[in-house]
Amino acid sequence: MKWGTFISFIFLVSFTESKTLPRRYRDVDEKHTIGHCFTELHEENFKGVAMAIFAQNVQQITYEEAAKMVKDVTDLAQKCVAHKEDPECLKPLTAIFLDEICHEQGLPEKYTLAACCAKTDPERNECFLSHKNSTPGFIPPFKKPDPEEGCKQYQENRVALLGLYIYELARRHPFLYSPTILGGAGHYEELMKVCCQADDKAACFNEKAPTAMKSVKESGLVQEQTCEILKKFGERALKALKLVQISQKFPKVDFAVATKLATDIVHMHTECCHGDMMDCIHERVDLSNYVCSHKDTISTKLSDCCEKLEVERSECIVKLENDDKPADLSPTVREFIEDKDVCEHFEKEQDAFLARFVYEYSRRHPEFSHLMLLRVGKGYQELLENCCKTTNPPECYGKGEEMLKKQVQESQELLKTNCDFYKAHGEYFLQNMLLVRYTKKMPQLSSKELLHFTKQMAAVGATCCHLSEDKIFPCAESNVDLILGQICRRHYASSVNPNICKCCSNSYALRRPCFSDLGIDEKYVPIPLTPDLFTFHEDLCATQETELQKKKQELLIRLIKYKPTITEEQLKTTITSFLGMREKCCKAEDHEACFGEEGPKLIAESQAQLAL
Repeated sequence: MKWGTFISFIFLVSFTESKTLPRRYRDVDEKHTIGHCFTELHEENFKGVAMAIFAQNVQQITYEEAAKMVKDVTDLAQKCVAHKEDPECLKPLTAIFLDEICHEQGLPEKYTLAACCAKTDPERNECFLSHKNSTPGFIPPFKKPDPEEGCKQYQENRVALLGLYIYELARRHPFLYSPTILGGAGHYEELMKVCCQADDKAACFNEKAPTAMKSVKESGLVQEQTCEILKKFGERALKALKLVQISQKFPKVDFAVATKLATDIVHMHTECCHGDMMDCIHERVDLSNYVCSHKDTISTKLSDCCEKLEVERSECIVKLENDDKPADLSPTVREFIEDKDVCEHFEKEQDAFLARFVYEYSRRHPEFSHLMLLRVGKGYQELLENCCKTTNPPECYGKGEEMLKKQVQESQELLKTNCDFYKAHGEYFLQNMLLVRYTKKMPQLSSKELLHFTKQMAAVGATCCHLSEDKIFPCAESNVDLILGQICRRHYASSVNPNICKCCSNSYALRRPCFSDLGIDEKYVPIPLTPDLFTFHEDLCATQETELQKKKQELLIRLIKYKPTITEEQLKTTITSFLGMREKCCKAEDHEACFGEEGPKLIAESQAQLAL
């Protein structure tokens, strides 16, 4: 049996790929040499990252071909540990891996990469990056494995199995960065350990595989979002976001350390988003080592994470609960709206002053979402820009507290409305409500896309609405933000409409309120009423309840696309008539004949009603 068929079960959860920024070609310092990386990562992790690099750059390569190149660069790395000054050891990391691909006899020609190999860096890097293909199905899907055979192979050669897992994951997801891939391998191994001891191995794998991959999927989505923020809004926006997250997670840390961590994290993501996979994991290990070496002054909750292996620490730290606020932390930051010298500070040290405000406000409000705090920071900046031009700035910015409270209240009220609806009516009807809203906002999307996005949004209700008050807001807005990010990436790939363009491009902090405030797309030209737009057949009678619900939702979408100004009452009347027709025809002796007669009547009645 081929290994590719064995590990299929681990990919039951699909990933969304990140469209990374262009890669750089860098000079080398001692910490970025291949010998140093080998020493830092140790042999098994080094081989794992090397396997990922080759599989991502040459996706159609065979496992045996990739394993041979992994051995070659591992031999070089081991040599470079002892001979650091060897010119071959001082090459940029990316160049070493691309040289290995390009110098492998016949391989560039076999996989149509000869043109890339003929270029010099950095153009060669860009060429390889342009050949990466994350389209689902580009690499054939796995077949269902035999658990008994898989467990036998795990017991006989654990390292080979994990190497193959990394190979299969990386070549299907060429933009997923290396720490996430190694983390996925760790989750995969834990799954093997548990299920290979189970009496019913198949049932164990079927039950646990989606959960085992959940954290990898979530990491992939967050990475994709992070790279998009960096690409679309720049380092300043990402640094502000990271400062908010650090200040909430580590409220005891002082401002200087918080800004250092934010800067280092942004630099790390720059490496990862550029596709510099060895540098990516090197930066992440360095960062987690710094945090752990200063854990006593950063957080009381770091001990368990810092006892883990170096490559496992960062994932643990990211998922860590917020630390408790310092006992002596004042409840408010009144100096930012009461100090008479605010404008002087703002004019002299604008970014640093605003960063301190964001830091102080965020560490006091773990119950707010990251985006809410970014909006507060943006609102405060706009307040000072306006007030510092007036004749009496302190009087002007002294009113800022009420403005900030109003901003927070509006977001909380929207969340409460949606959660109250979810608790009263459930996930399906919440999705229907969202379908109406979002079909009117972006009717250009297909029914499949609208159903996909709104289903994810409705699921946020199930995930977050039962949480305590201090957790519900961060949970809901963070999850919705990831979904809006997916919608924006869909827009970047193929423009939806000018309103969506505005929300996706103008401001990251204001993206969610921008989407919420969108109404009907006034420039949309409604679809014409054609005979095939609403067709009904006897298969409706055999439909299970879940499938019937989907058909009702598809009808809902078609009605809105036909008439975007349709009212809630008109929708309700038409859907009720549809269900009445279904019930009547499914009781009739000849189902198809009944639908053939009653369907046109329903369409005519609906058309007359919608014309009112």
